[in-house]
Amino acid sequence: MKLVSYMADGRDQLAFLVEGYLYDCDLMHPELPNSMNMFLHYWEDMFPIAQQVDTAIKSGKISTDRGIAIEGQDVLAPVPFPTSCRDGYAFRQHVAAARRNRKVDMIAEFDQYPIFYFTNHHSIQGPGPIKCMPDHFEKLDFELEVAIVVCKSGRNIPAEEADSYIGGLMIMNDMSARRLQMEEMLLNLGPAKGKDFATCIGPALITLDELEQYEVPAKEGHVGKNWNLSMTCKVNGVQVSEGNVSQMDWTFAEILERCAYGVDLQPGDVIGSGTVGTGCFLELNGTGKLNNPDYQEQWLQDGDVVEMEIEGLGKLVNQIEKEDSDFSILARKKI
Repeated sequence: MKLVSYMADGRDQLAFLVEGYLYDCDLMHPELPNSMNMFLHYWEDMFPIAQQVDTAIKSGKISTDRGIAIEGQDVLAPVPFPTSCRDGYAFRQHVAAARRNRKVDMIAEFDQYPIFYFTNHHSIQGPGPIKCMPDHFEKLDFELEVAIVVCKSGRNIPAEEADSYIGGLMIMNDMSARRLQMEEMLLNLGPAKGKDFATCIGPALITLDELEQYEVPAKEGHVGKNWNLSMTCKVNGVQVSEGNVSQMDWTFAEILERCAYGVDLQPGDVIGSGTVGTGCFLELNGTGKLNNPDYQEQWLQDGDVVEMEIEGLGKLVNQIEKEDSDFSILARKKI
């Protein structure tokens, strides 16, 4: 299934997405909820009903007259109000390239256990404009990722069982203000202000049954589902990044195991993969300058359009938009 949240009558409305049309869940079946939040909290009861409805729509038993075209709708994040948002560090290629570009050794601990950080779940958004303050434009960056949402509560979840807690996959653009990020992390804490202004997910949540044809084995020594899904990012129509979800070294199941250790995971928790190799300007600029000292760095600017596409998951499109403010926290630093 492809599930979309969009704005309808001033609130978030959950709908099936089939062939470019949205079918409101609660109008398709009286037992289905009208919001993603409710769907996730009653996932095990709702999912079989939703599968039946989705099949009926795809087979033509439910007429397209009962749907509305997604074009022109105010599409939100598939999970508009996540209970939390963590971001992992699953792609070794990205980590190794970033370390190489800084001429430092690879972190040995990367291969020992997966890690993550918490980001601002209140700044989750879907397609559309990303509002940025002046300081954000100090090396403004995208990050090409894939994300999951937790669909049932759990605690101390072994990786071997963790895939059953995954509601589906989404594209994630983990926006980064690199100067803020790098300065604050000199204090060995963060990232915080370099990350908390915007994280984009969407345009749809794709449930795992929809992705069975793409499943591939996890990398040697790892457990959990993995998917052969190509990943690309374009900025103003020019492709800058290319990778594949299957390149994840740590699986989402393994990341979930660590997240849930001694902690209650909740339906609606969003967890990102971390950046795929070549998936941000920080890495691309570093590689470019390593090979050519005269390489001209590229960062996101006001008006830029960022298009992320992952096979089977759709396309997430965002526009960079400068807020009408000259307020700077960088200018308030103590000398």
